[in-house]
Amino acid sequence: MKITFVHHSCFVVELESHILVFDYFDGDKVNGYHFTGQLPEFDPAKKLYFFASHKHQDHFDLGILKLAGKYPDIQYILSKDIRLGRNYLLRNGIPLSVKEKIKFVSPDGSYKVDDMKITTLRSTDVGVAFLVEAEGKVIYHAGDLHNWKMEGAGELINGKMERGYKGALSRISDRHIDVAFVVLDGRLGEHTNRGLDYFMRHMNADYVFPMHMWQQFDLPAQYKRMCNNSLFTERLVDITHENQIFEID
Repeated sequence: MKITFVHHSCFVVELESHILVFDYFDGDKVNGYHFTGQLPEFDPAKKLYFFASHKHQDHFDLGILKLAGKYPDIQYILSKDIRLGRNYLLRNGIPLSVKEKIKFVSPDGSYKVDDMKITTLRSTDVGVAFLVEAEGKVIYHAGDLHNWKMEGAGELINGKMERGYKGALSRISDRHIDVAFVVLDGRLGEHTNRGLDYFMRHMNADYVFPMHMWQQFDLPAQYKRMCNNSLFTERLVDITHENQIFEID
């Protein structure tokens, strides 16, 4: 399994006959940030699937739909909060035929796309998280499903957030996950590590890739210094730069 960290929350997972792309967006679409990651050239002999967990500009880019002209064997699995009306597509130079390649998904659903099984979880923000089974591998991408506890927000709000996060993950807590992409967002201050730490403690994942770090690549090392359990820290993958490639046995 070859995994490319493109940038932010975008990863490319290349299997024997499938290529999965999660939450890609053009690197200059988010104000105040310049993400340098680029999508690789894809093997046209493999099936190509683009996933978008929700409509936020750091998770979805309309430009991915234009790739249907370059890669005929492409499909899109998009959260249903992403609205793609007829006039909107035409204004942006996207042929209406692309909609035939789109599967819209809702939270807490189960779907079959070709030979893949897809389970969706309800995000604590917008849209969904994905659990994808393909070629005997199980891949989890959180999207914006996270324990978004914030300093000063109060227990009423933070408590609801934490319950929502734990409740969503409980749906897949009995599953073995080969590769997981999990939020680690330094903007949360003292709560930065809470969501990731809960995932490490309660979910059975072989490799955990931190994401949504807003280019703060020192965050995984900070978590590892805080955590004294080597069973957790050894599973957490160090990401140091955009367009970083990993080979997973």
